[in-house]
Order: sequence, then structure tokens, then C-alpha cells
Amino acid sequence: MIEHPEDFTPRPERDALAELQRLGEPDVWETLARWRRDGRRIALVSVSETHGMTPRKAGARMLCAENGETCGSVGGGALELAALAAAREQFGAGDGERTLRWQLTQELGMCCGGEMTVRVEILEPPPLLVVFGAGYIGRALALVAVGCGFRVSVVDDRPEWADPTRMPGVRVVCRDPDEYVRATSPGPEDYAVVVTHAHALDQRLIERLLRRPPRFLGLVGSLAKQRKFAMRLKAKGFDDTAVARLRSPLGVAIGAATPEEIAVSVMAELIAARRGVDLGLAGAPPHRHEGSRRTPRATAARSPEVEAR
Repeated sequence: MIEHPEDFTPRPERDALAELQRLGEPDVWETLARWRRDGRRIALVSVSETHGMTPRKAGARMLCAENGETCGSVGGGALELAALAAAREQFGAGDGERTLRWQLTQELGMCCGGEMTVRVEILEPPPLLVVFGAGYIGRALALVAVGCGFRVSVVDDRPEWADPTRMPGVRVVCRDPDEYVRATSPGPEDYAVVVTHAHALDQRLIERLLRRPPRFLGLVGSLAKQRKFAMRLKAKGFDDTAVARLRSPLGVAIGAATPEEIAVSVMAELIAARRGVDLGLAGAPPHRHEGSRRTPRATAARSPEVEAR
């Protein structure tokens, strides 16, 4: 499991989360880590400024989950009710933040008499990446993805490979991947990469995943493998649009050779999909750089089966 929230928190939110730790609110900090690990949307309610007599001072924070569960406090009473109402409104408005200022006696009927400024920020859950296959490439990809702000699950039915100690910060599921997809298919906003130890298993997983496609679906392998899979998919009734959803050969063509280099090339595609960058058709040949002695080969074409396992 993830050992520290820094492992899976996207960089734009790290400053606010680091401040939580600095201010010494362990219950809020630990709850935030757990809720983000569970993939929840969270409203982070922070007291940013106070004047006069107030129940809490600048730096106080409270978490509110989308289901109404809370942790911490920004002062209780009418102030907290107003802050929670603002958090619920912000959930409906989408991500982003808003700042609210209240005069406690005149506006909220509290006896304190001071003034408080509260900021409400919506922290979206890190995207989920499911890697099918815990071999050399699967492990390397999982570790790189954690560092890039993804929640990562790796699914493999081989106990010696599906070992959590090999992949710190990753949720490792020792289960038949085919059964996993039937029971818990990745959702429409999730990412999935297939890189198992068997072509037949890869084929079954791709067929199931294309029936309920995630946001991103990739297959590690050669161009020849992609062509065979496309032919088989069309023979089973999948149209061109469905087949085109499969990113394969997977990985930006950087001449990658080792599992770690291949993981970086695959991660580039995942980041592009997450940020809305169109990389064009999968498997397109790389451009030759001026002054280079040879054109680097596509990543997937450079990844022999032994490296994928």
C-alpha cells in the first residue's frame, strides 16, 4: 500500500498538503492520505485569515468528503455549518477554489465578534492506472506511474511476481486478471495497460476491456502483435472505432530497450492522455533527428517477450 501521501499526490496540490504536515494536524493529514488513496473527492477547508476574537486561527483546516464525512474543524457552530455548505456547493461547481469572509456576529450570529476568511479547495482524486501483469515492464511502469501522481493497481495471479515488496506505493492484487476484469473492470475515467506473460491472456483482457472501455487502454507489444490482435478483434465483431481505442504498440518511440526505459516511454503516453495531448496514431515511426547516426526504433518493437515478463 502507499506509505506516504507525497507518493501519490499530484504536484499542484503538494504545497497545501505539505503545509498540513508542518502545522502538526496528524488526524487531518492521515485522513487526507487515506481518503486520497481510496480515490475520494475532497474539499479542503482552510482558515486563511482572522481578525479579532475567533474560534480558530489561520492555519486551521477541515476535510469534507463528497459523502459528507468530515475530519478536523475550522471552529464549529454556525461558521462550520456555513463552511460545509460552501464545500457542498463547490463539489457541484467542479474543481477549483473559492474564498469566503464572514463577520461572525453580524453575519452568523456568533458571540465571538471577530472576522474569519476561509478558503475551500476541491482536491480531485489521483487518476487510477490498472496494470495487468507484474513482470519486469509492469513493475517498472507501476513505480514510474506512482511518481507521476497516479494511483496504481497491479494485477497478476503469480504469487512470486505479485509481491507487494517489489512495488512499494502500489496496490498489488494477486488474482487472475481475467477474473479481476469480470468482477472489477476499470471505470470510464480510469487507465489500463495490458502487459501480461501470455498473448492469449492479453487477447481476452483486451476483448473484455473494449466492451467497457476505460479512458485509456494500452497494449505493450510489437507492431506485428498489434496487427494480429486487430484482425482477431474485427473477426469477433469489434468495429474500427473500437479497435482504434486500443493504443498499441504502446510507448512513445524513444529507442527504449530496458524495462525502465520502456516504462518511461509508456508513461509519456499516459501523461499525454491525462493532459489532453494528442500523440497521433500509436506505433507511428519516429522522426530522425538531424545528426543522428540511425533512426531509433519504436519502443514496442524493441521490447522482447522476456523483458515484458
